[in-house]
Amino acid sequence: MWGMKPIIYTTPTCVYCRMAKEYFKQKGLEWEEYNVATDLKAREEMLKKSHQMGVPVIDIGGAIIVGFDRSAIDRALGL
Repeated sequence: MWGMKPIIYTTPTCVYCRMAKEYFKQKGLEWEEYNVATDLKAREEMLKKSHQMGVPVIDIGGAIIVGFDRSAIDRALGL
């Protein structure tokens, strides 16, 4: 559960991205963040995982969550 380090694909202006990162902070999680506005490799990776351009895209142990969805995040973390 806590061994999983979420990966979050974001853009600087994304409100829901900030909400997701704040939620991770509240849960005491560390995460990897990729800015898909400037990182083309990360953008391609995100597209392969989610098949769309909306952010945030969150990858928790292979579970792909599009948008900020607390219940889906909790399920992926095993909470």
